[in-house]
Amino acid sequence: MNNVKKYFSIRDLENLSGIKAHTIRIWEKRYNLLAPERTSTNIRTYSLASLQKLLNITLLYNNGYKISKIAKIPEGELPLFVRELVAQNSTKSHAINAFKLSMINFDVSLFQKTYNSLIAERSFREIFWEVFIPLLNELGLLWQTDTISPSHEHFITNLIKQKIYTSTEKIQEMEPSREDKVFVLFLPENEIHEIGLLFVNYELLLRGYKTIYLGQTMPLESLTDLQKYYSNLHFLSYFTVIPTKDGLQQYMEDFNRILSPNGVSKLWILGRQTQFLTKDKLPNHIRSFESVEHLSAAL
Repeated sequence: MNNVKKYFSIRDLENLSGIKAHTIRIWEKRYNLLAPERTSTNIRTYSLASLQKLLNITLLYNNGYKISKIAKIPEGELPLFVRELVAQNSTKSHAINAFKLSMINFDVSLFQKTYNSLIAERSFREIFWEVFIPLLNELGLLWQTDTISPSHEHFITNLIKQKIYTSTEKIQEMEPSREDKVFVLFLPENEIHEIGLLFVNYELLLRGYKTIYLGQTMPLESLTDLQKYYSNLHFLSYFTVIPTKDGLQQYMEDFNRILSPNGVSKLWILGRQTQFLTKDKLPNHIRSFESVEHLSAAL
């Protein structure tokens, strides 16, 4: 099965570029910028090449280029203008658009150039909060509306993960300065959405804590060995889709039975599924956080 989407509706183009469908049609008519094809039922569709071209045009347009000037740029030179622009300019909206373009094109070098121009001026934390989080939120919507395919999402999220790994490695060279808590970071069985947990690990290391990062799909039974080595354990997990709303209560009970029958080991949880928890009914050793900021404030 081929996951790569090759044809896009005008709504897809609007979702990805932020340019209204009405404006896209005007540009099409007046400047002949895009050449849609028509289905047998006379519905406009756009090729991947048209989408790439529109994202290039949008980057230039949002950076002050007049549409009449853009229309005169030879088609083959549009990407050159964009790359030059990205190298010179690393504002948030340009960076997000450039990352989206790199995702649609599966273009690693554009991702790297965009990231390098950002890191020259900002810290990794700033890039994560100001650029990657809005980008990931947008990806969620693009994916839900079927604008992008799973292969696009996997491509860009894995590149973002690489940046978290390299930034994390630099901090891991320093000895932990805090001894009051040892954090064990893991995802429940069948949970594979790891970016949130990776970033929490980075934040904890930055604050001087010792972390033991275990990653995706860990059964609770596999965590019991750690209790032989440390007494001040805080297990920390990120529930994006697992446990389901109906399985949350059972998961808490299993945690208590397997890892904290006396309430000694703590469990801290973040992620989308925590919205289904009744916070004031949680036992003292289990805490739920609405966001990474909320967790950071508690530290």
